[in-house]
Amino acid sequence: MRSHAEQEFQNSDIPEKDTIRLAQEGNAAAFEQLYRRYSRRVYSLCLRIVKNDSEAEDLTQETFLLLFRKIHTFRGESKFSTWLHRLTINLVLMGLRKKRYPEVPLDVTVELGEEDSGPLMELGGPDLRLNGVIDHLNLSRAIEQLPDGYKEIFVLHDVEGYEHHEIAEILGCSSGNSKSQLYKARLRLRKLLQDVIRSRAREERESAYRLPTSENHEQRLECVEA
Repeated sequence: MRSHAEQEFQNSDIPEKDTIRLAQEGNAAAFEQLYRRYSRRVYSLCLRIVKNDSEAEDLTQETFLLLFRKIHTFRGESKFSTWLHRLTINLVLMGLRKKRYPEVPLDVTVELGEEDSGPLMELGGPDLRLNGVIDHLNLSRAIEQLPDGYKEIFVLHDVEGYEHHEIAEILGCSSGNSKSQLYKARLRLRKLLQDVIRSRAREERESAYRLPTSENHEQRLECVEA
């Protein structure tokens, strides 16, 4: 049974910005109005990514639970629909990343045309093939450090296997923008992983440098005891 206030809210023509403000203040009827207005769009977006009805329904509910906790952070700097779209994408991709981590060779050829179609390797640089070189934990951490736009497209294309025209439909951008963002994401990720490899190599060198000193010390102790 709806309260009189809820019925009055449903029947009134309140501008969306006021509905959002009321929802931010904890007005349940305002939040329900937002749910009614956007739940179908959120469900459709989730379904396009996961391609499973029940999973899309669960993700829709999770999105609005997250919205309930996060709506106070909406500042009106973009359209609410755009902000909610990004919130949904981030939640869905976070779930996908938890399911499996990518094993992607970052020296793959990019698709920006012949002038940019060389491999991403640098002469004299470390081999960044990820199979057996970078563990999943470091890779996951590196992906989390990518800017949101790069992260979304990298996960959708290189982890989930979506084509650029599909990503363009999901994210509401052009195929060209998807290709450009993926190229930049791979460059940024390569740099992050390069830092990991160099740090690991430095630690191994330092460890190897300290080891002979320890062994010599033990040998000297054996000589004294003899």
